[in-house]
Amino acid sequence: MRGIYAATMYAVMAGLLAACSGTDSPRVADKSQASLYERLGGLNAIKVVVDDFVGFVAGDNRISSRFANTDIAKLKQHLVDQVCQGTGGPCTYQGRDMATTHKGMNITDADFGALVEDLVKALDKNKVPAKEKSELLGILGPMKPAIVGQ
Repeated sequence: MRGIYAATMYAVMAGLLAACSGTDSPRVADKSQASLYERLGGLNAIKVVVDDFVGFVAGDNRISSRFANTDIAKLKQHLVDQVCQGTGGPCTYQGRDMATTHKGMNITDADFGALVEDLVKALDKNKVPAKEKSELLGILGPMKPAIVGQ
């Protein structure tokens, strides 16, 4: 079952994780003209939320066993790159597309929901502003059909 849910995490993170608010990145003076990446605090903020998210998933009995054979360091890097790129940052995601990655995995709505719940915990822990959460949920929703039931 190696990597079965790693790709799901990539997609979930792309849709929501970027909503992290960082304290160690410079803030943009005029947020109305800033990219989502800039408004969220940049790369360091994304890395913090990815670490928290992966930790929550590891402790989630509903889905943690799905990641038993996953290269966690590689997973984290893919997640960071995808979120960074998707929010207008300087990174380049080099992973597979979601439909290809999830084909034959039979991911359920419950599995997807568990990941989203863990991600929301990470975002809440990092005090993500409601506006950014909402914006990113709008990115995640359209990805679900490429992930669930494939």
